[in-house]
Amino acid sequence: MKKILLSTLLLIIGLASYATVLGGDAEITFESTSHNFGTFPETSPKVTCTFNFKNTGDGPLVIHQAIASCGCTVPQYPKEPIKPGETGKITVTYNGAGKFPGHFKKSITIRTNGKNEMTRLYVEGDMMPKDAQAAE
Repeated sequence: MKKILLSTLLLIIGLASYATVLGGDAEITFESTSHNFGTFPETSPKVTCTFNFKNTGDGPLVIHQAIASCGCTVPQYPKEPIKPGETGKITVTYNGAGKFPGHFKKSITIRTNGKNEMTRLYVEGDMMPKDAQAAE
């Protein structure tokens, strides 16, 4: 019985030491968390932007999900871990085809293994209607 307890204790201490050696917490830091597309024509309804980030923590950063508030907004993000000090980007495409012209604001929720598990990014802009473009 003593051998089992001693073995279990040594295993727990070993795992705790191993976890400490693996690194600390990841932390995602964005250059900016919002982007304004400005005004763009309904005849060219697809616009794209990039959000640059850096892992400012001391452990590998893993992005688990990037979920947009609407199907018209599609985020693309790196699937591999980002090492401490390395950078990455999340590309967001808004497609206003078939949507009402005018102002929009969409959010993208980023879920990571970082200190802040959730970060929100925002894109907004004004899609000009076809008839307003013809008047110019």
